[in-house]
Amino acid sequence: MATLQLYTKGASVWIPDPDAVWVSAQLLQDYTRDDKHVLLQLPGGEEECYPVAAPSDLPPLANPDISEGESDLTALSFLHEPAILHNLRVRFLDYNSIYTYCGIVLVAINPYDQLPIYGEEVIDAYSGQDMADMEPHIFSVAEDAYRTMMREEKNQSIIISGESGSGKTVSAKFTMRYFAVVGGAAQQTSVEDKVLASNPIMEAFGNAKTTRNDNSSRFGKYIQIGFSRKGAIIGANMSTYLLEKSRVVFQAPAERNYHIFYQLCASRQLPEMRSLKLATPEHFRYTNQGGDANIPCTDDVMEMERTCNAFSILGRSLLIHIKMKELHLFLLMCFFSTKLAGVLPEQQMELFRILAAVLHLGNVNIQASGRSSERSYIDADDVSLAIFSKLLGVEAAVTAHWLCHRRLILGGETLVKPISGQQAIEARDALAKHIYEQMFKWTVHRLNAALRSQLGRTRSFIGVLDIYGCVTELQEGCYLALLQLTSSSVCSFETFERNSFEQFCINYANEKLQQQFNRHVFHLEQEEYEREELTWSRIEFSDNQQCILLIEGQLGLLDLLDEECRMPKGSDDSWVQKLYDKHLTGRGHPHFRKPRMSNSAFIILHSADMVQYEGGGFLDKNRDTIFEELVNVLKASQSELVAELFQQQGNKPSVANGSVRSGRRAHREHKLTVGFQFRQSLQLLMDTLNSTTPHYVRCIKPNDLKRPFMFDPKRTVQQLRACGVLETIRISAAGFPSRWTYEEFFFRYRVLLHGCQGSGEVQLACRQALPQLIPDPDQYVFGRTKVFFRAGQVALLERLRAERLRMAAVVLQSWVRRWLARIHYTRTLWATITIQRYCRGALARRLALILRYTKAALVIQKTYRMLVARNVFHLVRQAAITIQAFIRGTLARRKYRLLVEERAASLLQARVRGWLARRAFTRFRAAVVFAQCCVRRRAAKRELLKLKTEARSVERYRELNKGMEVKLMQLQMKADQVARERAALKESLRVEREAAANELSALRATIQKLEEHQKRFTARPVSILSEEEQQERRRAEEKAARELLQLTQEVEALQREKASLSTERDRLSACLLQQEQAQEALVQQAVSRATAAVRVELDEERRKHQGLLREFTRLEQRYDNLREMSQLTQGYGRTDSTQSLEPLSPSPQSLSPFTSAFPSPEEVRRISVTSPSTETRVWSLETSMDQLMNMMDVTKKAAVELKEEDLAHAYDVVRVANKCLESQLQSQRSEWEQEVEMLKCQLRQASSGLSAHQQALLEAREQECVRLRRELKGLRSTVPIRRLLTQVFPSTFLTESSSSSSQQKAASTTGLLECKKRDENKLIKNLITDVRTDIAVSLPPGLPASVVFLCVRQADCRGDQTSAYSLCRAAVTAMKTALKKHTNDVAMTALWLKNICLLHDLLNQHAPKQVERTFNNEYKHVLCIYEGMKGLLLSFQTNDPEEVQPLNFDLRDSIRTLSDLRIQAYQQLISIPKTQLQNFLASALLEGEDVPGLKPVGSRKRAGSEPRTARTDAPTMASVLKELWVLHDAMSHQALHPALMEQAFHQLTYFISASALNSLLLRKDMCCCSRGILIRLNVSQLEEWLRCRDLQTEGAVASMEPLIQAVQLLQVGKKTEKDAEALLQTCTALNSDQIVRILSNYTPHSDLDEKVSLNFIRMVQGLLKGSAHAQPLQLLLDIKREFPVTFPDATPPVVRADMLVIPDSLKISFIRRV
Repeated sequence: MATLQLYTKGASVWIPDPDAVWVSAQLLQDYTRDDKHVLLQLPGGEEECYPVAAPSDLPPLANPDISEGESDLTALSFLHEPAILHNLRVRFLDYNSIYTYCGIVLVAINPYDQLPIYGEEVIDAYSGQDMADMEPHIFSVAEDAYRTMMREEKNQSIIISGESGSGKTVSAKFTMRYFAVVGGAAQQTSVEDKVLASNPIMEAFGNAKTTRNDNSSRFGKYIQIGFSRKGAIIGANMSTYLLEKSRVVFQAPAERNYHIFYQLCASRQLPEMRSLKLATPEHFRYTNQGGDANIPCTDDVMEMERTCNAFSILGRSLLIHIKMKELHLFLLMCFFSTKLAGVLPEQQMELFRILAAVLHLGNVNIQASGRSSERSYIDADDVSLAIFSKLLGVEAAVTAHWLCHRRLILGGETLVKPISGQQAIEARDALAKHIYEQMFKWTVHRLNAALRSQLGRTRSFIGVLDIYGCVTELQEGCYLALLQLTSSSVCSFETFERNSFEQFCINYANEKLQQQFNRHVFHLEQEEYEREELTWSRIEFSDNQQCILLIEGQLGLLDLLDEECRMPKGSDDSWVQKLYDKHLTGRGHPHFRKPRMSNSAFIILHSADMVQYEGGGFLDKNRDTIFEELVNVLKASQSELVAELFQQQGNKPSVANGSVRSGRRAHREHKLTVGFQFRQSLQLLMDTLNSTTPHYVRCIKPNDLKRPFMFDPKRTVQQLRACGVLETIRISAAGFPSRWTYEEFFFRYRVLLHGCQGSGEVQLACRQALPQLIPDPDQYVFGRTKVFFRAGQVALLERLRAERLRMAAVVLQSWVRRWLARIHYTRTLWATITIQRYCRGALARRLALILRYTKAALVIQKTYRMLVARNVFHLVRQAAITIQAFIRGTLARRKYRLLVEERAASLLQARVRGWLARRAFTRFRAAVVFAQCCVRRRAAKRELLKLKTEARSVERYRELNKGMEVKLMQLQMKADQVARERAALKESLRVEREAAANELSALRATIQKLEEHQKRFTARPVSILSEEEQQERRRAEEKAARELLQLTQEVEALQREKASLSTERDRLSACLLQQEQAQEALVQQAVSRATAAVRVELDEERRKHQGLLREFTRLEQRYDNLREMSQLTQGYGRTDSTQSLEPLSPSPQSLSPFTSAFPSPEEVRRISVTSPSTETRVWSLETSMDQLMNMMDVTKKAAVELKEEDLAHAYDVVRVANKCLESQLQSQRSEWEQEVEMLKCQLRQASSGLSAHQQALLEAREQECVRLRRELKGLRSTVPIRRLLTQVFPSTFLTESSSSSSQQKAASTTGLLECKKRDENKLIKNLITDVRTDIAVSLPPGLPASVVFLCVRQADCRGDQTSAYSLCRAAVTAMKTALKKHTNDVAMTALWLKNICLLHDLLNQHAPKQVERTFNNEYKHVLCIYEGMKGLLLSFQTNDPEEVQPLNFDLRDSIRTLSDLRIQAYQQLISIPKTQLQNFLASALLEGEDVPGLKPVGSRKRAGSEPRTARTDAPTMASVLKELWVLHDAMSHQALHPALMEQAFHQLTYFISASALNSLLLRKDMCCCSRGILIRLNVSQLEEWLRCRDLQTEGAVASMEPLIQAVQLLQVGKKTEKDAEALLQTCTALNSDQIVRILSNYTPHSDLDEKVSLNFIRMVQGLLKGSAHAQPLQLLLDIKREFPVTFPDATPPVVRADMLVIPDSLKISFIRRV
C-alpha cells in the first residue's frame, strides 16, 4: 500500500477517544509491516502503544498543513471521519465559518447566534459569482441553482435536511429570501414579498417548540418558486407532507403546541380578540401540558403582528387582480374571490375563531357514567362547549350528543350507541386534530392561490425541500432519547424509545431520499470522469433498494397494513403476525427482523440504523378515523369558513390524510389510508426531484445546549454519519478524490519536476515527471484538463516536496555557513592588522609628546622667574604713589568740608522762610476751595433730586416719548446736531488740553526762574551774623533736613507701593487675558462640537429624506408599471405625447399619482429638516401690538403704517443704541477725570503755590466738565431712530413706493420671452418631452430651464397667475417624464439634472421671500459691526445689494417639487454607472491583467467544479475608468457644479471600494500577496484618475481606504507579535471581523509564502479585543449605502432673452422676445 511509507517518525495520526471521538497523536518511530504496535505521543505528552494487528488497523493519517481549514472536504488528501471532523471544527471554532462544502453537499453548522452574513450586501456579493470562486454559503448554493436554471433552462431543487434544531427552517428561509431579492429586483411586483410573507404564516401554523429547537417545523414542505424567462419571480407553490396533528392535543414536557395558539392567547386583550374569550395558555388543556409556555427572546404579541401583516400582504392579491382584469373578469372574481385571492381580513378573524374554538374544545369536560363507565355525558351548562359552539356556529346540544354517542347501521336499522368516557375523549381529540388539519390545508391552499403566477406561464422553477428533521408525533408518556446511529444517511434518521407509525413514514421518506442522493452523487462522479475522458470502473455504493421494497413493494409493510385496515376485525397484533409470516419464514428478508422479547414489534434495518417499531396504534393512525356525525355537524355550521372547510372535504374524491368512519359502508374513495396517500405524495415528490437538478444542504446541530459556537464532537459525528456526508466522502474516496489542474500541479510541485524551467508545456512536463514520483500507475490518472489522484497521494507528494525542500535547504545552509565562516576569518585578519598599526602609531605619538612637554617646561620656568621680579618692582612703586595720593586728598577734603557747611546753613534758612509762607497760603486756599465745593455739592444734590423725580414720573416718560410720530421726523435732524455738538466737545476738549499744557509749561518756567533767583541769592556774600542767629539757623536747617528726609522716605514708600500695584495690575491683566483666551477656546470647542453634531444630524436627516424620495420614486415606478399593465390588458393603445400633457392642470394633486395610498412629497418633506425654510425671523414677538404702543407712547394713528415686528425691532434698536452711547460717554468721562487728577498731581509737585490765574483755569475746567456731563445726560434719551430704521428696515418704509412701482414692472422689465396660452403644451413638448437625444446633448447647458424661466417671468410680469402656475408645473412634470424616459442614459440624465437645478435656483432667487431673507442677512451683519466698533451710528452706511426683481406670485410648491426632483435626478445619474459597473467591477478590480514580473495567480477550485475557459474580453481596470469617464464627461459638458461632481464620484468610489472589498472577503483565492499587489496597482490607477480631474476631495479617495488597508494586510508580514501590532496600527479602517477573515482566507500561491498560522490569528484576535476595532460591525460593507447629496448654494447666472442662442431644431420659434 502506497500510504504505508507515510507512517514515518513525526507523522500525525488520529486515534479514537471516548470524549473527543478522535484526538491527534504523533508517531515516535517508523512503521514496518512486521510491527504489531506503533509508539505514539499524545497531545499531553504521554506515550502510548497503539496495537496494529494488520496494516489495515493503522490509525488514520492526518492531512498536511496545506489542507488546514479547507473549504471543500473532498479536497482533503485523506478522506476519513477524523479528518472531516477536525476540518469542520477548525472552520467552525477558529475561522467562525459555519458553511463547508462536501462535494455537492453544503454542510451548515448551526451557530446559535446572529451572524452578520445574510444582509443584502452579502446577497449582492454572491449574485452572479461562480460557486467555485466564493466562500461556502447558503447563498452560493442558491446562486448556483439560479444560474443553472437560467443557463440550462432546467428546473432545480434544493434539498435541506438535518435534525430538529439544526437550522433547516432558517436555511430554507434565507434561500427563499435570496431568490426573492435576486429574482424580484428587476420587476417591481409583489410576488417576492408574498413569497417572504408566507414564512411567518407557515411558522405560526406549522412550527412549535421542542426540547431540541424553539422553532421546529412539524411538517415537511416543498416550495416551488416560479421564474419567468428573464429570471424574475412570478409565482410560487407549496406542498406539505405529514403534519404532526397529535401535537394539537398532546405535548411532551418542556415543549409547546403550535405557535399560533400562544400568539392568540398573548393578544387576547386586543379589542378584536375579546370576543374569542381567550385566557392565558395555562388555562387550556391543549397548551399547558408542556409546562413553561414562554420562549426566551420571543414576544408572542409581536409574532402575532407579523402573522397578521403577512396575511395582509397575501390578502391584497384580490385588489391587484381587479386592476389587471377587465370588467367581466372582475365580476367573475367577485363571485370566486374566496378561491382566487389570499386570506382576506374577515377570513383572518374566522381563522382565529376556529383556533380559539379548538382551545375551548380541549377544555370540554367529558364525564363517565354507568356501572362500568360504558357511558359518558357532557353537562348542559359546560362553558367551554358553549363557547366552542358559538365560535363555530354549531348547536351545542347536538355537538355534545355526538361526542358521547356513535351511530351504527345493522341489518338496515340505524342504532345510536353510547360510548365510554375514554372513547369520547379520543373522539374529542380526533375532532380537534381534524379541524386543525383541515384549517392547515385550507391555509396552504389560500397561500398557493395568492402565490400563483398572474404574470404569465412559469418558464422554470426552483424547489426548496425542507424535509423532516425529527419524529413528528409522540404518544403520552414517551420521552426523547439520544441518537444511536452507526452509518450514513442523507437525512436525519432518528430513533426513540418508542417508535410508531410517524417514525415509520419519516424513515421511509428518508430511505427514498437517501437512494436519490446516492445515485445523484454517483452520476456526478461519472459525468466528471466522462468530461475528463478517463477510463473508469464502476464505483460500488450502498443501495437501499431492498429496504425500500420491503416497505413499498408488493406484499410489503404498507400493502399488508392497508389490507389489515380493510379487515372488519383487523388488529395491530394480527398485522404484525402477518409480517412475521411473510418476511421471516422461508428465506426471510435481510432487512426485517423480530425482537427477542416482544411479539408486537418488528425491526427494520434502515441504511442509517436498525430501528424497532411498536405495532400498537399502526392501524388507527393509518385509518385516521373521525366520526361522520361530527363532520356533518360542522358542515351545518353558520360560519361560512367552517362550512367551506368540511364541504370541500365532502366534495373531494378522497380525504387528504385519512378517512371518515360511518355506520354504513363508505364509498371506496373514502378508504384511502394515510400510508397510501403518503406513498403517493412521496412518489410525486421523488418524480419532481428526479426531473430537476438537486442541490443538497445538510444542517448540523453542534450541541444540545443551544450555546453559541460550542462544538460537541460526539453529536457532530453522529449527524455526519447520518446526513450523507460520509457517504459522499466514501464515494469520492472510491475513485479519485484529489483533482488538480495541470497549472496548479505544476506551480505547486515544480521543485519535483526535474529539468522543467518554464511553464510553456505544463501538461507535458506533468505527464513526464509524475511516473517517476508515483511508481504505481493505478494511484493517478491523467485527464483532459486535470490530473486525478487517489486518496493519500497528495500527502505523499507533499512529503516528497518537503524532503526536496529540506535537502535544498541543507545545501543552501552549507553554502551560507561556508560564506559566513570565510567572511568571519577575513574580518578577523583585517581587524588584527588594524589593531597592530594603531598600537605602533600610539607609541610613536607618546614619545613625541614627552619631548614636547620637556621643552615647554623649560620655557615656562624662564618666563615665570621674569614675571615674579617684575611684579615685585611694580608693587613697591604703586605703594609709594598710593600713600602720596591719600595724604593730598585728606587735606583737600578738610578744606572743602568747611566751605560746604557755610553754604548749607544759608540755604536752609532761605528754604525754611519760604516753606512757612507757602504753608499759610495753602491752608487759606484749601479753606476757600472747601467752601466752594460745599456750595456746589448742595446745588448739585438739589438738581439730582429734581432730575430723579422727573425720571420716575410717568408723565415725564410720556412727555419724553410724546409725539412719536413727530419725533421720528425730528430725530433725523437732531442726529446731525448731536454730531456737531460732539465735534464741538472734542474741539473744546482739545483746546482745554492745549491750555493746560501751556499753563503747565508756564508753571515749570516760573519754578525754574525761582530756582535761578535762589541760586543768585545764595551766591551773594553772607554777612556776618551773630552767634545766636547762627544757632537758630542751624536748628532750622536740621529740622528742615529731618522733614525733607521724612518726605523723601514717604515718596520712596509711595513709589514702592505704586510699583507693587503696577506689578499686581499687570499680573491680574495677564491672568484675566489668559482666562478670556481659555474661555474663548472652550467656547470655540463647544461651538465646533455642537456644529459637528448638528451637521451629523443634518446629514442623517438628509439621508432619511433622500431615502424617502428614493422609495417614493420606486413606488411611483411600480404604480406606473401596474397602470401600464392594466392598460395593456384592457386594450388601450399608446397615447400621443400631446395627450400625455393633458393632466398638466393647475391642480397640485396631478403631480403625484399616489393621492390616497401614499403620502405626498409635501407630507414627506414636513418630517425632514433638510427642506429649506421659507421664512426666517430674527426676533420672536413676545408682546402684542397694543402693549408695544403703550410702552413706546405711540398713537395708533401714527402706528398704522408700521408693522408689529417693525415696531418691536425699532424699540430694541433704540434700547441697544442708548446703552451703547451711555457706556461710551461714561468711558470718556472716566478718562477725562483721570486726566484732570493727573494734571492736578503734576501741578502740586511742580509748585506748592499757584497763581490766581491758574486756579481760575482749573475751576473753569471743572465747570466745563460738569456742563459736558449734563449735556451728555440729556443725549441719552435721544437716538437717530430714523437713520437706524431706514438702514435696517428698508422694506417697511418703502412699502408705498414698492407697491406703486409694482404696477409699472411689466412696462419696465425687458429681456424676457413670451409664450401664449395655446402654445404652452407645444413648448413643453418640443423643448422637453419630445426633444431628440442628439439635439438635447448639443444644446447649451441649461437652455430649456432658462427658456421656461423667462416665460414664467413674463407671465408673472403681466399678472397672469394661471399661466405662470400652469407653465411652471407643466415644465416640472415634463422634466420628471423625461427622467423616466432616459433611465439608462447618462448624458440625458445629466442634462435634465442641470436644467432642474438651474430652474430651481432661478425660481428660488426670484421668490417673494428672497427680499426678506436679504434684509435678515444685512441686519445680522449690522448688529455684528455695531457690537465691535464705536461710533457706528455716525459712520455706518448701508450699501444696497444688487437689485433682484422678485416674482409677484408664490411658486413655493413648484420650488419644493424641483428640490425633490433634482435629488431624484442625482440618484438616477449615480445609479446608471453603478448598474453598469456591478456586472464586471469585481472581476476588473480583482482579476485584471497580471502585473509584469509576477507569477500568474492560480486558485484551487472546489472538487467537481468545471474549469472555466479564459475569456478574451475579460474586463480590466480600463473598463472601470471608461465608465467613470463617461459620467465625468457628461457632467462636465453640462457645466454642473464641481462640488456636485465631487459628491457623485465620492459615492461611486465608495461603491467600487465596498464591492471589491466584499468580494475579497468572500473569495479565498483572492487573498494572497501577488493578488494584493495587482489590486493595489488598480486602486492606484483609480486614485491617479481622480487626482488628474481634481476629484480627490469630498472623501472620494478616503472612501477607498478600507480596500487599500485590506490589500496592505495581504502584503505585510504575518508571523511575530510585532507584525500583529503593526497590523493593528495600519488597518484602522477595518473592523475585527474583516481583519480575521482576511487572515483566515490568506492562501499562499508560491513556495516563498506560507499560510497564516492559527496562533497568529488568535494573537491578533486578542489584540483586537481591547482596541477600537472590537466594535460590533458587520463583516461586509453596505454597497447600497447612499451618501446624502448637498446641492451647493450658488447664485445662478443672469438670464436674459438676448443672451440665449435658441437653435431652430427645437421648433419653438412661436415664442416672442420681449
